[in-house]
Parts: sequence; structure tokens; C-alpha cells
Amino acid sequence: MLVFDLIEGADVDRFIAADKRVQTDFAYQQPGLLRRTTGRSERGSWLVLDLWESADAADACDEKWKTDPVAQEFMAFVDAATVRSARFEELD
Repeated sequence: MLVFDLIEGADVDRFIAADKRVQTDFAYQQPGLLRRTTGRSERGSWLVLDLWESADAADACDEKWKTDPVAQEFMAFVDAATVRSARFEELD
């Protein structure tokens, strides 16, 4: 789970286009990704939720994320000071 705000003055339409590119050109190319979705709160914060087959698959993606140009285009819209990240495990 990644929760964040966009940088001041960010073009939301351009961000949504960058998010779609991340989804198709990066995220769904990663082994073990089961589902990815993006949402926005009423106050304007954003959430990206990824479901993974395993923690190892998520860790491998995290490493690729740091240098992938499509991922970095996405992150150019994100206010780094607002980023919160967490992982959860299914109970059943």
C-alpha cells in the first residue's frame, strides 16, 4: 500500500496518464503481481494498492521500481514528504 499527495501544482490528468503507464508498462510486467488499483480520497490524497503472490515478489518489484524510467515518471508527480507505505498479509 502506498499513500501520498501529489506535488503542488501537479497536473492531475498527466499524473493519471503516468499511473496508467506504470500499470501497463511496469506493474503488470512484474512476476507475482496479482492486482493493482489506484484511488483518490475526497481530500486529494492518493492510494495505490498492489496484491502480490509473495513478499519476495513485492521485494523484487521494489528494487526494479527504484531505477525504472516509467516508475520514475510516476514518482515525479509524488510529494515525497507525504509518502506512507505499508504491507499487510491476508488472514485467510
